[in-house]
Amino acid sequence: MTADDTREARTVAVRALEAEFGELINRFRRIISENANRVSPGMLPGAYKVFTTIVRRESVTLSALAESLGADKGQISRTVRELEQLGLIERTPDPEDGRSSLLSPTAAGLERLAAARAPQESTLVDALEAWPIEDIRNLSRLLHALTAGERPIPGAHAGTPSAP
Repeated sequence: MTADDTREARTVAVRALEAEFGELINRFRRIISENANRVSPGMLPGAYKVFTTIVRRESVTLSALAESLGADKGQISRTVRELEQLGLIERTPDPEDGRSSLLSPTAAGLERLAAARAPQESTLVDALEAWPIEDIRNLSRLLHALTAGERPIPGAHAGTPSAP
């Protein structure tokens, strides 16, 4: 352990990281609220999160959606009905399990999401304009390892699994 890598130095560094994450989270909350309102006036951020998760997964069952969000299946079911009524998603029979349905975004839903994201879509790209591409990839790799609870593999590229 070097003089700079003491428990106290690590604690100070982690606290600084926590503060920066707090600021970043506040910024993203504001963006998510604005995007939700642009998708559908009055849409709550939680419904927007459900919608964007369906978009990201492309096709997902209600159970898998609730599990991935760590949310109550009943609440997710109510939110899914709202999203259906807004024409943002649709249900189709699950070919692997006739008892369940697959949730997928509609073309109109994808268009509304793209329009909602457009006003600040280039914000992150602009903010990272002066960063070397390798630094951006490294940050992505490190954040993935942090959120997955894994140890990052030095020198690996973004998308490369981390060590368990």
